[in-house]
Amino acid sequence: MSKKSNETSNRPTHAIWQVTGEGEKARWNRVGAAWMHSDKKGANLKFDSIPLSGRVVVREITEQDNAQDEFNAEAQGGAQ
Repeated sequence: MSKKSNETSNRPTHAIWQVTGEGEKARWNRVGAAWMHSDKKGANLKFDSIPLSGRVVVREITEQDNAQDEFNAEAQGGAQ
């Protein structure tokens, strides 16, 4: 297996968010994922949707994000 295909098969290291609004009223909508390159000088990005408004923010995925993803999947009947 090539190095590139091996990297992209792992779980993403960062989440891509569309952020609209400011401060306490800001809305964060997850729109994709990112995988850091092994040299940490770049990343592969995968968008599930392309934001047309707001701003795009890339943040490292935390345990809290993973727990929220699992909760959402169960609420939608996806995880069993």
